[in-house]
Parts: sequence; C-alpha cells; structure tokens
Amino acid sequence: MPTDKSSEQKNHIHVDYTASESDHGTRLDMLLAALYPEASRSRWQDSIKRGDVRCNGEKVKAKYSMVAGDVVSGNIALQNDDIHQPQAIELDIRYQDDDIIIINKPAGLVVHPAAGNRDGTLLNALLHHFPSTAELPRAGIVHRLDKDTSGLMVVAHSLRAHTSLVEQLQTRSMGRTYLALVHRYVTAGGDIDEPIGRHHRERVKMAVRSDGKAAITHYRIEERFDDLTLLRVNLETGRTHQIRVHMAHLHHPLVGDTVYGGKPQLPKNVDEEQRKAIADFPRQALHACELRLTHPGTNEAMSFEAELPTDMAELLSVLRTHSPA
Repeated sequence: MPTDKSSEQKNHIHVDYTASESDHGTRLDMLLAALYPEASRSRWQDSIKRGDVRCNGEKVKAKYSMVAGDVVSGNIALQNDDIHQPQAIELDIRYQDDDIIIINKPAGLVVHPAAGNRDGTLLNALLHHFPSTAELPRAGIVHRLDKDTSGLMVVAHSLRAHTSLVEQLQTRSMGRTYLALVHRYVTAGGDIDEPIGRHHRERVKMAVRSDGKAAITHYRIEERFDDLTLLRVNLETGRTHQIRVHMAHLHHPLVGDTVYGGKPQLPKNVDEEQRKAIADFPRQALHACELRLTHPGTNEAMSFEAELPTDMAELLSVLRTHSPA
C-alpha cells in the first residue's frame, strides 16, 4: 500500500511512487491497479496512453516492465463509476470513537473495491455507517485482510488517526495475532524471515523471493491434531498474503488455501467426518484474533480480541472429537 507515497482526495488520485525491487518486471498498468484499486486497470491503461501518468517523466506504454527505482507520477480524475457509494452492509463493530473504528470482518467480505468487486465491500459499508470517512484516504482503511480471512481490522476515523495508524504499521509497533490451521505436524514454534515479492510467473500470487520486501512471521504451537496443527501467528511485517506464503514455504500450507496449498491434503489417520470437514472447508483457515495498537488521541495502549468465527470453531470441534491429544 503506497500510503506514504501518495495523496488522495475524494475525486482524484495523485500518483508519486518509486518502484521497489519486488516491483521489478511488473507491468506498469498492473502495478497501478494493485496500488490504487480505486480506479480499474482499464482506467489506468487509458491514463498511461494519454500521458496523464508517466514513468521517469516519460510517456510509456501500459505494458512497460517496471525496473527498481522507476518513478511513476501523474494525476487522474475519478469517473462517476470510480467514486464509491455508501451501502447498508451489516458490520460487526467492536469499538468506535472519534479516532478509530475496530471491525471484526467476516470471511467473504472484500475490503476495498477492485476489478470484479466494484461494490459490496467493507469500504462501501464504512461510507454508510460512518459518512465522515469519505474525506479520508480509502475511507480510513489503513491495512487489509484477504477476502476469505476473518477477524479484526482497525479503520481510521479522523485524519490524525490515519497518520498515526499508518506510522504504527510502518514502524511495526502495531501488534497483529492470527490463528491459522495448517497441514502436517509442526514440531515446534519458530520464526520466518524470508522476503516476499510477486510470483515471477503468476502475477496475482506472491512468493518468497530474494529480491522481495522484508517479511517476518513468528509462530507458536496452539494445538495439535492428526497431521494438522493450529498455530498462533504474530506478524512483524504486513506483506500481501504473508502468513499464507510463509507457511506454504515451510510446507505447512493453510487448510482450505487452494492458491498456495494446491489440491486439498487430507490426513491419513482421520475418520470420515473429519475428512469431510477438512475437504469441505471453503476458505483458508485464518482468523485475525487479536489487535494491539496505541490510540492516536490518548496514546493509550489498547488491545482487542475476536473469538473464532463459527466455521473455524466447528472445524476444530470436529477435529478434537477423535484427536489423540
């Protein structure tokens, strides 16, 4: 998220972005669509073609392949269909005041409009429940959860809170804890310090890459089952798909993660009920269960917790039924 490198207002996007090593080889239009999903990829292509957005001050093609250090700059006006509308979508609001909003996001809810999900998102819901967020970048959204990841998110409710929360994320002072159910028996907790960047062939995926951005994940054993392990995971950084990529890199992909886990892997020593529960689980088994931050207005240390959603709780209940533990 280029929060520290861009300024956005309600009806336009100002771009001022310097490409990193992990952006190397990415098409310019794809990069812009990922960084600024407020506008569609076709809108970015049109803007690049007109020269409204340039690379290193030069007019280039939308398919231009990015090189680390390239500076992308420009300014585009949002069209009516790019300006997001409030929608009366139910939210599980765990806390709110004049500075912050804590949301317990359900699995299946997209955080921000993008291609294929132009509405029905958390952003649309925020504009309905908290109209003043329309004056903030991305309606106050400072970090994201994947569509099929559930759990806690903090949203800025004021400009000072937006600045503070972005800084806390950048300085890694905001604490985020997840519960993740992974395949195979994990022998002990550990730490993963492996850089993450775009997959060199499948650009919608991320991968461990030597030229990627620093990514650090800490994990501890929460509970063990037959060839499955429930982990308590703490993020030190917040790269896209970080937990999913790091655990798959250790050959412990998340249950239900078809993107990084491939075909469902079913433990050998389980009964039919357990086998069906694992095979039918419809998403990656990942839940953001705890969030720790410093309140932007009072400087108070705050902590929030969210219980497991019904689908993960029911899966674990089935696994515990015949678990040796």
